[in-house]
Amino acid sequence: MSTAVSITGIDVTTYLVKDPKRATTFWRDVMGFPCTWSSEQGAEFELPDGATFGLWRLDDGNWYPGNGIMFRVADVKAAADHFRARGAKIGDHIEVNEACFMAFGEDTEGNTFILHQPKG
Repeated sequence: MSTAVSITGIDVTTYLVKDPKRATTFWRDVMGFPCTWSSEQGAEFELPDGATFGLWRLDDGNWYPGNGIMFRVADVKAAADHFRARGAKIGDHIEVNEACFMAFGEDTEGNTFILHQPKG
């Protein structure tokens, strides 16, 4: 008899970082993510929807930029303006398509992210 195996969710989405302390400060103090765990190697932050976002420095020092995370916001323009005023590197252009509004940002480590507002 076979037992079905399925993935039930994502526990942590992590970006690699070069400087864990600098990156933690950015995501905690600039972006406002509550830090739930930190060490010399990295940190984790729990978002209001229960998702966990993490940072990690590899033991061997290897690093490459991460991308692809869309952080949901209620108003992409207001969010972009807010985070830009706090020191975040977020472009002025708001991308608009049939499904959403997006503003593109970059953290202190060179990882890119998107502020994302679904339509409707």
